[in-house]
Amino acid sequence: MNATPTVYDVAERSGVSIATVSRVYRSPDSVRASTRERVVAAARELGYVPSGSARGLASRSTGVLGLCFPDYSDPDATADDADAMLYSDQIIRGMERAARRHGYALLIAASLRGGPESLVAKVAGQVDGFAVMARTVSTEELEVISRRRPVVMLAGPREGGDSLDHLDHIEAANEDGQRELTRHLIEDHGLRRLAYVGTAEESPDVEARFRGFRQACRAAGVETADEPALLVGMMTQAEGARAADLLCDRPGERPEAFVFANDQMAVGALHALERRGLKVPDDVAVTGFDGIPLSRMVRPALTTVCQPMVRMGEEATELLVQRLSGEQSGEPVSLMLPVSVARRASCGCRHAPETSAVPRRPVTLRTASAPSGRER
Repeated sequence: MNATPTVYDVAERSGVSIATVSRVYRSPDSVRASTRERVVAAARELGYVPSGSARGLASRSTGVLGLCFPDYSDPDATADDADAMLYSDQIIRGMERAARRHGYALLIAASLRGGPESLVAKVAGQVDGFAVMARTVSTEELEVISRRRPVVMLAGPREGGDSLDHLDHIEAANEDGQRELTRHLIEDHGLRRLAYVGTAEESPDVEARFRGFRQACRAAGVETADEPALLVGMMTQAEGARAADLLCDRPGERPEAFVFANDQMAVGALHALERRGLKVPDDVAVTGFDGIPLSRMVRPALTTVCQPMVRMGEEATELLVQRLSGEQSGEPVSLMLPVSVARRASCGCRHAPETSAVPRRPVTLRTASAPSGRER
């Protein structure tokens, strides 16, 4: 059996450099028509099929973008939930859609416990640019990666003085969204006994949401503690169900509303409350955060804050492509994407308009002063 033809074989057969062969397949308009036809004819005769790695030999480009994030899949989701995309699925969808428009493929690395660090080196060596969920990868590894390829951080607020402040960054207006949703519960529904359920794991997004919750409570004169009413280990449906049971069984008056840090927990709480014979929202209101498709499918439909998850993925790809093409250079870019409140039946909004944009501070674009440190 003959060996598989390579880019070197095509270059030798057509009398051109491997760089020219790469350009023929990467950007054909940059090569003279006569040379292009000679290369294509040689490839056809040899049975050569271009690969990403072959195309990248001359340009050091792979034609692939990478995304690294913790595995947010919910082990408690049933087969019936298989079509209900979760947070990370939506970001992947946005990145892949935009990558395809620009002629890139998308390589994904996800792991639940201790995996991202071990995968980063492998993935980073196979991609032209990298998008990383905040606090998924160690600062030291990201520093090394960002010296040689563009990196975009997703979610989590940019922290002043952070050693990664030179990286491009995209986040959603978590604080604004939770503040508006909480204000809605207090002012529009007259609820004052609110229980916020967060996560014991360090999460800058959830911390921002709790800040928004407290701001709305303080502004309305509603008493609230410095810590969430309950902290869970993982933000899954099972933990949401357990949280609802614990809050219902606590001594004293039951909260009038359970405010969950994500939709998955809120959905689990809806199931638990139904098992206890409690009606939502008549006996207790329930809200979530994220706006995953499942939030529309449950009954009662879940009131939540909708993040622009698909757009976040698209914006990450656009930033990476701009960096790679040289359209964007110099100072790092920081985007804060707006959110909206979906007012549905689980808080008592049976006949209200479903979504409303969240008013927020005019923070859309920011550049930081730190040098990028990228090697070009």
